[in-house]
Amino acid sequence: MRLNHALPPDGANGKPVGKESDLVVRDDELGALGNMAFDLHSQLSTTGDLARQNTFDAATQLFNDGLEAGSALTVLHDAWNTKLGTLKEACAHISNHLDYSKAQHAKDEHDIQTGMKNAAGKAMTVSRIYDYIK
Repeated sequence: MRLNHALPPDGANGKPVGKESDLVVRDDELGALGNMAFDLHSQLSTTGDLARQNTFDAATQLFNDGLEAGSALTVLHDAWNTKLGTLKEACAHISNHLDYSKAQHAKDEHDIQTGMKNAAGKAMTVSRIYDYIK
């Protein structure tokens, strides 16, 4: 596989001409995915942390009783907290990014719709723009 070249436009890459997929995202999809990421973050914040204190207490008690399982349980406790924090951070990042993308797309659409200017640099009305595309 070569990554430093463009695919031939004649379908020689095994896909029919004109059937190349492109990135298409709809606002409702972005919103739904962002909400799912937010909900997962919320669930992880509550249910992912339920046994943290009990696990730590058990590890401390086992360690104080001279059992090596206490040290192992402490390592497990710390690893779980690290992984849980990473997963929550990823969910928050996804949710925030999708919210930002949705808002930015709406702003860009508004700018495009209201920002068309004529040769003199003055903003064109929608009816004037429509005259150009009829």
